[in-house]
Amino acid sequence: MSSRTREPIRVLLIAPSLRITGGQAVQATRLLEALRQDPSLEVGFQPIGPEPPAWLGFIRRLKGIRTVSAWLSYVWQLLWRVPRYRIVHVFSAAYTSYMLWTLPALVLARIFGKRIVLNYRDGQADDHLSHWRTAVPTIRRMDAVIAPSGFLVDVFGRHGLKIETISNILEPARFIYRQRRVLRPIFLHNRILEPLYNVPCSLRAFQIVQQHYPDAELTVAHDGPSRPEFEALARELALRNTRFIGVVPPPQVPALYDAADIYLTSPDIDCMPGSILESFASGLPVVATATGGIPYIATDGETALLVPKGDHEAMARAALRLLREPDLVERLTRSAHESCARYAAGPVREQWSALYHRLLAPA
Repeated sequence: MSSRTREPIRVLLIAPSLRITGGQAVQATRLLEALRQDPSLEVGFQPIGPEPPAWLGFIRRLKGIRTVSAWLSYVWQLLWRVPRYRIVHVFSAAYTSYMLWTLPALVLARIFGKRIVLNYRDGQADDHLSHWRTAVPTIRRMDAVIAPSGFLVDVFGRHGLKIETISNILEPARFIYRQRRVLRPIFLHNRILEPLYNVPCSLRAFQIVQQHYPDAELTVAHDGPSRPEFEALARELALRNTRFIGVVPPPQVPALYDAADIYLTSPDIDCMPGSILESFASGLPVVATATGGIPYIATDGETALLVPKGDHEAMARAALRLLREPDLVERLTRSAHESCARYAAGPVREQWSALYHRLLAPA
């Protein structure tokens, strides 16, 4: 009897809360929906850093106590849930996040004799693996290590670690595809507002663009700890028509991309930014820094324009090219949109399902 006709494999997916709007949570939502369409799987969900019950809501305002409370609640929930599943699939970032949320899942999976899949998703992997002594030895204890980008495969390989690639899921049908050719100087930036994404580089590039197109507009979506600093820089640069709009609810994201004509993103470190793929699905031309995993999903001159890290002048020149070269815009956006097919939910789900069955196959 085929393994796929037996009782469904029970998989516990551990990831950031589905209520969070960050990239990992978005991917967890999409993956959970896709996996639950496979009759050979039964998939449960465990949030990382679970929220306290309503009657303990005051804990959310106490930073240190909030973290300790969330960790204790998380470990308690794992103690109850891990024994009920055959495979533990844990989304992981680097550094402290790996220590707090991934290692307890590994320890309990080993105690209860479960298979564990590490789904590593952080562009800071090289630094993490190089400087955190616990990283490499514990990753070697995983039954499988998966990353969404070939970039991380290369990084892990340099540290002697075996890792496979299963890409993120993109849902092109959710987005509003608009073929662009002659562009308006209407720009969008949609990343968490924190230092590693180097938003100032995009702001400085936009300042140069405004010298050529005084009526150019920039929308900075999302939120983060550096928002006050970035807003202050926008004022210092005397940027006009620049809006910081905060977090955009998922149902409104397609309209956000549709309203813009050029997407800017200038991270210093990155893995596989979903916002670039979402721009591709929307027909929105992309100017990005060639860092981390970005060159693994975007090819300079074919699907996007890529510039050196931290070079706001090069970013401005690339944006001005798009505004002045309609043929280039048409070619880039057509190729970028065609590339979206590789991230469809069906093929990605099949890869995960095949991995789960392989892990449980008789030796």
